Amino acid sequence: MELRVTHGGPDALQRLPTPARPKVDPGDVQVPDGYSVEAVVAGLSFPTGMGFAPDGTLFILEGGSTWPTRPYMPARILRLDPSGQMDSVGTEVLGGPRGVAWRDGAIYVSVKGGYFTHIDRYDLQTGERSVILDKMPNGGWHEPGGPVFGPDGLMYFGQGSVSQNGVVLPQGFTVDLAKHPKAYDVPGQDVTLTGNNVWSRDPLMPYPYLTETGAYKPFGVPAKKGEVVKGELFCSTGIWRARPDGSEVELLAWGVRNPYGMAFNEDGELYVSDNDLEEKGERAVADDPDRIWHIKNARQPHGSIRTPDWYGFPEYCGDGLPVWHEKHRPLKGKAADPLIENPPPWAGPPAFVEKPHSCMTQMDFCRGDAFGYRGELFACEWGTLAPLNSPRSEDLEHGFKVVRVNVQSGTGQDFFRNREPGPASALGSAGIERPVACRFHPDGRSLYVLDFGVARVTKGYMVAFAHTGVLWRVTRREAAA
Repeated sequence: MELRVTHGGPDALQRLPTPARPKVDPGDVQVPDGYSVEAVVAGLSFPTGMGFAPDGTLFILEGGSTWPTRPYMPARILRLDPSGQMDSVGTEVLGGPRGVAWRDGAIYVSVKGGYFTHIDRYDLQTGERSVILDKMPNGGWHEPGGPVFGPDGLMYFGQGSVSQNGVVLPQGFTVDLAKHPKAYDVPGQDVTLTGNNVWSRDPLMPYPYLTETGAYKPFGVPAKKGEVVKGELFCSTGIWRARPDGSEVELLAWGVRNPYGMAFNEDGELYVSDNDLEEKGERAVADDPDRIWHIKNARQPHGSIRTPDWYGFPEYCGDGLPVWHEKHRPLKGKAADPLIENPPPWAGPPAFVEKPHSCMTQMDFCRGDAFGYRGELFACEWGTLAPLNSPRSEDLEHGFKVVRVNVQSGTGQDFFRNREPGPASALGSAGIERPVACRFHPDGRSLYVLDFGVARVTKGYMVAFAHTGVLWRVTRREAAA
């Protein structure tokens, strides 16, 4: 399969054959004094994740046309070797690969496809692909997290919620439910339902036909007050670990709405990014901050977790307030009611909170001194989907950058961003669009940032454009000397 990738010098980046992003200019990207930025690869299509092998080979994932896109593109796994040569390792099903990790001559790839997320292992010597896990409920709105390998040699991974805000509703129908109409959330512990169902239009019927849907139910199926839904090992909103062959799976946590980013620090502590609830639809929630969770159960011995921690979805916001609290009442949509009677204890607060709709994605810790900021977490913010998922003008500029976070103090600073808030295409510049993943090179001297590319958002839809993704590299000048 031909790779439509531009890999050249600065002049080539000024005349790219993509009208949506005709040029890329590192000079339009702002980083701290003492650091430099360069564009390594341009022309990627919907890149969603990346990971290094110890020799510096970089594996880049292209998500394919999960979203409304122009034009349609397949979901691929690309390999960029240290000499600069790029080839394709494999093609995955839609909705595409999301995370990749190298271990012992193979890569492990999480794939958002069908009713269940799966994790595939690719043997890099033989090219053989094998599915090692395929039971995480999906078919809906949110992403797999990981895989990442911990210092214990175990594989850690996650899966976000099927629904946007706790009940499967029609606003996600054209994206996911038309393909997976029976998808629904699954709890990680037994829950008793309040019976507070949600009435909405039914997109399968002539308007204004209405239907009633309950929590942990497929679209159009109501819940009953006092009904008990059994918790399952393979739930939605879960964080798990397992042996590298997929055996001995253990649920560490659940209630994480969208655990797209997962990273271990040098002390072996696991941190997971998460995105806020949305201010739209029939169970709308306002002003819910994005956050990074410290998954404390990852410190416990494998096989010892009897009760997983619960991080709040679908009842609590990132600030620990219930979604029906006055602070979170929406300007747009219908306010939320409780779904669970006597929910489990909340495992918060987060290690870090960010502005709503920043869309925190993949991240990595700095583990050496060469780059600077050792021990800090570098986290990508893909950027807002407002006005599609929020009516607030202040949300339009949130995200579109990489922040460095001190997880001990809970503070963060911008590290890699445009000179003005927002994506380059909206600013008339040639800087960054939507950072989706960042990884430190194995030598610790540079940070690579994967830029998803151009995605335009309106009140009614989002459309993304192929061949507009970019791989950036940030280097400390003293380290490069």
